Amino acid sequence: MIRDLARVRNIGISAHIDSGKTTLTERILFYTDKIHKINEVRGKDGVGAVMDSMELERERGITIASAATHCEWNKHAINIIDTPGHVDFTVEVERSLRVLDGVILVLCSVSGVQSQSITVDQQMKRYEVPCIAFVNKCDRSGANPIKVCAQLKNKLGHNSVMMQLPIGLEDKHEGVIDLVTMKAYYFEGENGEKMVEKEIPETLLEAAKTARDEMLDEVSLFSEELTDALLEEAEITPEMIMPAVRTGTISRKMTPVFLGSAYKNKAVQPLLNSVLNYLPSPLDIENVAIDLDNNEESVALESVFDKPTVALAFKLEDGQYGQLTYIRVYQGCINKGDTLVNSRDGRKIKAGRLIRMHSSQMEEVDAIPAGHIGAMFGIDCASGDTFVSPEINYSLIAMHIMEPVISLSIVPKDNKAQINMSKALNRFTKEDPTFKTYVDRETGDTIIQGMGELHLEVYVERMKREYQAEVTTGKPRVAYRETITRKALFNYTHKKQTGGAGQFGRVVGFMEPCEEEFEFVNKVTGGKIPTKYIPACEKGFLACMAKGPTLEFPVTGVKVTLEDGAYHAVDSSEMAFQSAARGGFLEGYAKAKPVVMEPIMKVVIETPNEFQGTCMGLINQRRGIIQGSQEEGVMSVVESQVPLSEMFGFSTILRSGTQGKAQFTMEFSSYKQVPQSVAEEIGKKKAEEKAAKNK
Repeated sequence: MIRDLARVRNIGISAHIDSGKTTLTERILFYTDKIHKINEVRGKDGVGAVMDSMELERERGITIASAATHCEWNKHAINIIDTPGHVDFTVEVERSLRVLDGVILVLCSVSGVQSQSITVDQQMKRYEVPCIAFVNKCDRSGANPIKVCAQLKNKLGHNSVMMQLPIGLEDKHEGVIDLVTMKAYYFEGENGEKMVEKEIPETLLEAAKTARDEMLDEVSLFSEELTDALLEEAEITPEMIMPAVRTGTISRKMTPVFLGSAYKNKAVQPLLNSVLNYLPSPLDIENVAIDLDNNEESVALESVFDKPTVALAFKLEDGQYGQLTYIRVYQGCINKGDTLVNSRDGRKIKAGRLIRMHSSQMEEVDAIPAGHIGAMFGIDCASGDTFVSPEINYSLIAMHIMEPVISLSIVPKDNKAQINMSKALNRFTKEDPTFKTYVDRETGDTIIQGMGELHLEVYVERMKREYQAEVTTGKPRVAYRETITRKALFNYTHKKQTGGAGQFGRVVGFMEPCEEEFEFVNKVTGGKIPTKYIPACEKGFLACMAKGPTLEFPVTGVKVTLEDGAYHAVDSSEMAFQSAARGGFLEGYAKAKPVVMEPIMKVVIETPNEFQGTCMGLINQRRGIIQGSQEEGVMSVVESQVPLSEMFGFSTILRSGTQGKAQFTMEFSSYKQVPQSVAEEIGKKKAEEKAAKNK
C-alpha cells in the first residue's frame, strides 16, 4: 500500500437510483487496469458488474451492499466504495460516508437532482464530506448538464461550478471541453481508452470563453494570486486555478461539476484526474476521537504511522471464512499479529489476517497503514467499534443509524428451515444495524424489521438462497408509536402486605409531552424518597415505555417529573419503588390523552406529464398530502407525504395506473398523529387479534 498519504484518495460514489454509479465504478476499474473487460451492470452478458458480487444484485441490476475496491491512477492509490441508491439500503451509504474523505456525487443529465440525491447530500453534510459532481448520461435524449448544475445550486444549496462543457449532447455527444486547460478531449478506441487532446472547435470557442470567465469568477474567491492575476488581466495558468479549486472543494464551499457518459466511455479519465487534483487526501481531513480516560475530551488524530493506532470498524460481513470486518485506519498502522483493544468493551484482539478488498475478491497484506481502508478476519466485534493500541483509550464517533419503520412476521416451513433461519437472522442483524429481529411474546412469531418493503424482501430472498431457509411471510406491519398530548398528574401508592416484610412505595409527580423519547427529572427534596431508590423509580417509568397500556405500541415523547413521595423504613425496597413508578405511570398516562402516531413517508413520483393527475389522485386516495409538483421537460415530479400504512403494494398500483412508465422513491420523514377514524380501526384490529389469541 502507498505510504505517501498525499497520493492516497478514499472516495465514494453516491447517487439516486439508476444514475450510473456502478457503471462509472466499472469504467474506473477498466481504465486503471484493475479489470480487463467491461461488463454490463444489468447482467445482460451473464456476468454482471464486478462491484455487484451478490447474485441478487446481478439479477436485479441494483446495488444492495456497498463494495470496496482499490486501484491506481497516475501513481496515486484510490480506495473506492460503490454505494447503493435505494433508500432502503441507506445504512450502506451512511457507514461508507463515515469513513470516506471525498465523494463523487453522480447525477443523471436528464433527471438531475432527485429525491435520493437530496438524502445523500444530507448524509454528506452530516459527516462534512467534500464532493465533486459528475453529470452522467450526457448521451441520453433530453440531456441538459447546465440545468443540472443550476439544480445543484437551487435544490441542494451547493456552490456548483461547471469545470467542463460538453462537445455535443444526446446521440452527438463526442467529448468534453476542459475550462482549466482550454482544450477539447475526445475518447477513441473500442472502449474510449485513448484520450485525445485537440483544440476547441470554432463553433464552441465563444461559449467556452464565457463559461471559463464565470468559472474563474467563482474560483478566484479561494486564491489571492488568482484574484490579483484577474485584476491585472495577466495570463491565467492551470497551475493557478487548480490549487484554488482544491481549496474551495475541500472546504465544502464549492462543488466542481464534470460531465460525460460512463456507459458510452466518455470523459471518465478526466474525472479520475479531477479526483486526484481536487478531492482531499487523508492529510487534508481533520479527524477527531474522544479520550475515554479524560472526560471524553476531543483529541485530533494525525494520519501518521508511528503514533498509537486508532481504527474504526464500519461494516461487517459474514463469509465462508468467518466474520470479515472492514476498517478504516485513522492513525498509526495495523500490522499482522498486533494486539489491539476494542474501546467499547475493553476486550483485546489480535490482528490475524489482514486483507485488501476488490469487491468479493481478497488480497492478503502485511499491514494497513493510516489513511487506508482494509479488512480483518476472525474478529468478533460490532459495526461502529473503535480499535486502538493498548496504551490509549480513544473512541471514534459512530455513525447515525435510523430506526426501522416496517416489520414483517416470518414463519419457517420446517425444523431444518428454523435452524437455518436463525443462523441467517444472526448474521444479517450483525451486518446491518437497520435490520432488526425479535420474537413476539404473545404470538411466538419471529418478526423482522427494516427500512422498507424492498429491504425486507431482499433479506427473505437471501435467507432462501444463501441458507436454504424456506420461510413464509405474514402481512407487513407498521411501526406505530403512542404518545401523550397533555400534562397529567399522578399520585400512586404501592402497598402489598403478605406474611413477613411487605412492600411500600409512594410516588407523586406529573408527566408531559416532550421532544426526546423519554426524559426523567428528579425534584424530590427532603429525603421523601431516599436517593438510593430514585434510579429504581426511573427504571419503573422507563419499563412502561416499551408497551403503551392502551394499544400496546411503544411509547415515545414523555417527560416524567418526580416531585414527592413516601417510603417505609422496613417495607420499602427497589422492587417496591419500581412497582410504584409503574402504577404512577399508568395512572398519569390514562389522564394525559394518549394518541397513536404513525410513520409518514416522503414519497416522490417521477411520471410522464400525461399521468401527473393520475399520480396525484393515487396519493390523495392514500391520505397523502401533496407538497408540490413540477414539470421537467416531458416528465413531472410529484412530491408528497403519505402514511406508510397506505403504501403497501403501491408500486403495482402505480405501474398499472401509468402503463408502467412512472417510478417512485420513498423514505421515512417523521411520526404524526393518526386520524381518529384510523385510530379506532387500529384499536378494533388489536382487539380482534387479542380475542383470536385467547380462544
